[in-house]
Amino acid sequence: MTHRRDVLAGLALGLGALAVPVRAVAPPRQRVIIDNDFGGDPDGLFALAHHLLSPSVDVALVVGSHLHGDEPFDKSPHQAANAAAKAREVARLVRRSVPIIAGADRAWGADRAATPATHAIVDLAMQADPAAPLFYAAGAGLTELATACRIEPRIARRVRLVWIGGMEHAEFYPDRPARTDAEYNLTIDLAAARYLFNETEVEVWQVPRDAYRRMLISRAELVAGLAPAGELGAWLLAQIETVRTMVAGFGLDPRETYILGDSPLVTLTALQSTFEADASSSDYVLRPTPMLDEAGRYVARSSARPMRIYRSIDTRLTFADMFAKFSRG
Repeated sequence: MTHRRDVLAGLALGLGALAVPVRAVAPPRQRVIIDNDFGGDPDGLFALAHHLLSPSVDVALVVGSHLHGDEPFDKSPHQAANAAAKAREVARLVRRSVPIIAGADRAWGADRAATPATHAIVDLAMQADPAAPLFYAAGAGLTELATACRIEPRIARRVRLVWIGGMEHAEFYPDRPARTDAEYNLTIDLAAARYLFNETEVEVWQVPRDAYRRMLISRAELVAGLAPAGELGAWLLAQIETVRTMVAGFGLDPRETYILGDSPLVTLTALQSTFEADASSSDYVLRPTPMLDEAGRYVARSSARPMRIYRSIDTRLTFADMFAKFSRG
C-alpha cells in the first residue's frame, strides 16, 4: 500500500504542476475502428459522437454499414453510403476529422466481395500488435470484418471485436422461458457472424440482446442532457424524435424511454479504468466461444478460444460521461 500511495501522490503532484489539461497531452490508449448502421436506429449516432469526443481512443476508421434489405429506416439500395453520410454529419457536429468509408450494401452472398472499407480494415489490422489488438467496435452486422478476415486471415489475432449483438445465453436464465426469436444485429448478416464465431480466431467481447436492452434512458433525461449540447444536441434529439414519429405511425406508443443500445461500445473501449485498465465497472463472464448454428443459436464447444459475454454495462458512467462530453464539445 505504501508504494501505491507514493505513486498516487507523485501523480497528483505532477498533474498539479501541468499548465495544460491532461486531455491535451495524454496519448490515446488504443486504436478503434467503428462499424455501424448509422442510417438506422440513431443509437449508433450517439455512440459515434461519444467515441469521437473521447480522448483515450484514436478512432482510426469509421465504416458505414448496411441494414436489412427491406428496412423502414432506409429502403434504398445505398444503405452503406447513406450511413457514411450520417457519420460525416456527426463528425462535422463534433468538429473531428476521421476517415469515413461506406461498406457493402448487402449481406454475404456467393460473391462476398471486398470493398474499400474491407481493404482499409486489413491495412489497419496488419499494423496492430497482436499483444495489443485493434478494437473493432461494431453496432450492427459484421459483413466488413468477416470479409476482411476471409481475405487476410492473419488479422484475426490482431483484432478484438466488441459487438452489440446476438441472442441471450439461456444458461444465465434457467428459470425463464428461452427467447427463440433471432436478434436484430445478428440477422443483418448471419453468415458473416457465423464465419467470425465458427471459423476465425477473433477475440469477441459480446454485448448480447439482454445486456444492451438495459441501456435504457428516459426521454426526459435525453431532453435535459442534450439541451446544453448546442447544435449536436438538437440534431441528435431530432433523430430520436424521427423514430418516435415512425413508431407512432405503426400504431405503437413510443412511451417515455429509448434504448441507446450501442453506447457500450464506448464504455468497453474508451471508459476503461486507470489502474489495471479494463471496463472494470461492467460485468462479464468468460466462456469458450460457441458455434453459431443456422438459426444463430449457440452451440457449446469446450476447446474454443475464450470470449467475454457482458451481463451488464455501467449505465451511470456511460450516460453521465456522454452528456458531459456533449455539453463540453
